[in-house]
Amino acid sequence: MEEPVARYFDKQFQLEAAKILPGQYYAAASDVVIVTVLGSCVSACLWDPVRRVGGMNHFMLPGEGSRAARDGGRLGVYAMETLLNQMLKFGAEKRNLIAKVFGGASVLQGMDALNIGNQNGAFVLQFLAEEEIPVAAQDLYDVCPRKVYFFARSGKVKVKRLGDMRNGTVAQRERDYLKSLKPQAGEIEIFRPS
Repeated sequence: MEEPVARYFDKQFQLEAAKILPGQYYAAASDVVIVTVLGSCVSACLWDPVRRVGGMNHFMLPGEGSRAARDGGRLGVYAMETLLNQMLKFGAEKRNLIAKVFGGASVLQGMDALNIGNQNGAFVLQFLAEEEIPVAAQDLYDVCPRKVYFFARSGKVKVKRLGDMRNGTVAQRERDYLKSLKPQAGEIEIFRPS
């Protein structure tokens, strides 16, 4: 069962806000700010400037095939398709969509060889190219987590770099989340550094 998106009133922006976690997405045709914190995860912000509909997802691994259906929004291919479908339900038209993508940092010490952040960044850019959705802005890779604010009605994005927190809260949250993905036989297994 999918965990509901947390909603609150953001005093800084004086707007209704939706905070998304790994595996979640949110779309709206109203004046709302969608917020998330990213380490090696990636978020795609999609916006239809004609219909003024916006949405954002947050995924941990690119993923594909039967695993994507089982693990839902945690995997990029499913997260992207789900967000696109939700945007269309709100009246967006695919031909109008533009994207802004963020995340893909290297925050998990000892896991640099897997390049999870790089895989996520490459996946989202390839997916958008294949879907012919232009990327209007991006802030990918590096080593610092980011807090992203996406304003669904205007398409505006604010990104706050959180500094080099390789041993901090974001890294621990990602390790915990990776454990919850329960890799299957024959798939990549994620090991915790010693």
